[in-house]
Amino acid sequence: MNLSPMRFRSYTWPHNPRVYSIDYHRMVSAHKLPFGLYQLQDLGRTNRVMKGEGEFVGEGAYGQFGQLANTFYAEGPGLLVHPLWQASNAYFVALRLEQEPRPDYVRYSFEFWEENEQCSGVATRVIDVVQAGGGTGETSAPSPQAVWHRVVKGDTLWALAQRYGLSLAELIALNPQIKNPNLIRVGEEVRVG
Repeated sequence: MNLSPMRFRSYTWPHNPRVYSIDYHRMVSAHKLPFGLYQLQDLGRTNRVMKGEGEFVGEGAYGQFGQLANTFYAEGPGLLVHPLWQASNAYFVALRLEQEPRPDYVRYSFEFWEENEQCSGVATRVIDVVQAGGGTGETSAPSPQAVWHRVVKGDTLWALAQRYGLSLAELIALNPQIKNPNLIRVGEEVRVG
């Protein structure tokens, strides 16, 4: 089978890495209930971790590794196109030289973490609210805008506090309508700012 080459940002592998792996994880929390009972709560899946190993062989092998290393140094996520996996926005989080390189042979390994596309706008929304609130040195303070989050399956107040940069106590104080902080329902509106 002839596969298309792997790409990340503007870098295209001259030949695909020889080993690929992809890890899927799901967070599950166990809540202790009275009388020795417990309840499991599905907190949802976490980021996919995509790993691989490969070699650059032939004249200029070390130069090819140098180009890959320069791609690693660029900050932020980029588009990862793999010949078999679905394309995804990912962070290049690890690049390892596996042995002392030779001019004609370099063995390496790499790791990418998939960006959560559903949450990528969350930070932007909070930043937009903060920027709309000032920061220009003006003396008059604009009226604060409330920011709300609609609860989806797997959400917890603790996770929402982490996501929006609040302490759990701050989040609970913003939401006096929530009588039991351990129980929020899908579709419920939670104030997060």
